[in-house]
Amino acid sequence: QVQLVESGGGLVQPGGSLRLSCAASGFTFSSYAMNWYRQAPGKERELVAAITNRGGSTTYADSVKGRFTISRDNAKNMVYLQMSSLEPEDTAVYYCNAKILLRAYWGQGTQVTVSS
Repeated sequence: QVQLVESGGGLVQPGGSLRLSCAASGFTFSSYAMNWYRQAPGKERELVAAITNRGGSTTYADSVKGRFTISRDNAKNMVYLQMSSLEPEDTAVYYCNAKILLRAYWGQGTQVTVSS
């Protein structure tokens, strides 16, 4: 079964950094693009970052460009989101996502809170 498990969330001060991790299993990880989404209270889930199957190309939401970096390690079936210069507006539950054979798979999410 496809499984995605996020970790690394927590409380951080504005301007701080945090690295999220997503451990994937149950599918041929290196064959699929991976994504990070986030959802803040009262808002719709939004795509934050995406990375192609081999890691050759990445895309980011305008709101996080220059601050966040998505990466992957196919030997370990891991995808990461390095977050820097965090702002209160980054507060949300962050989800790892994979689209495999016409359906989407999601992790349970990890809470990121940026606050003084």
